[in-house]
Amino acid sequence: MESDSGQSILLAHVTSPGMTINVLDNPVWHALAGLHRHHAIGRGAARHYPRDIAPFSAILEPTEQAYADLAADLPLGTEARLFRREEEPLPPGWEEVGRFPMLQMVATRIPDREDGVVSTLLSADGVAMRDLVAEAQPGPFGERTPLLGRYLGVRDGSRLVAMAGERLRLPGHVELSAICVHPEARGRGYAAALVRRLMRLAFDNGEVPFLHVRPDNKPAIDLYRHLGFEVRRKLVVLWRRPE
Repeated sequence: MESDSGQSILLAHVTSPGMTINVLDNPVWHALAGLHRHHAIGRGAARHYPRDIAPFSAILEPTEQAYADLAADLPLGTEARLFRREEEPLPPGWEEVGRFPMLQMVATRIPDREDGVVSTLLSADGVAMRDLVAEAQPGPFGERTPLLGRYLGVRDGSRLVAMAGERLRLPGHVELSAICVHPEARGRGYAAALVRRLMRLAFDNGEVPFLHVRPDNKPAIDLYRHLGFEVRRKLVVLWRRPE
């Protein structure tokens, strides 16, 4: 891909003898086995985030051994939430809690402008961030999720009314996440302003931004397309746990 400004935007790959694998096809695994390995819990062909950081787990390939490794360190009382390329057979000894499709969108151009309403969020903003998540419901966000990357916000007076940040980090890519606006502050362009700033920061750091969105969330998909994201592929999120 190439940006409007002529800058080439490449998708990162991991190459091993005889094959080339796009890291975005298995994003949680490549984050936990790579740049987020200091957060990783697991062994062999399976990894987990601590659940107060993110509720996700990953396997390298859908083998019985990988699922055995997955079960060995799965946090007590939780399920493994897996981002997979396609629906895969349920292995022996496991039950499925749920599944749903997810679109993966990748930025194809650098934003041509930014807005000045955005500010950097700090550790002292943690309570305000969690309060906003409770109101706006953008998806999983734990007490230590902000450890994964930069988080930016928009304030109305002293109140945090919008935020967005970085979650999965892979070779050459960073995922934008927790993009949310308080119901009383929607329609003011805050989400677009936050995403533009995060896109610019990513490109300046030599990374391509990507994100995940439910296929039925048309307003969000339309916004991301307007900002320069395009659908790369559909993934499936599998929620599974040992019987």
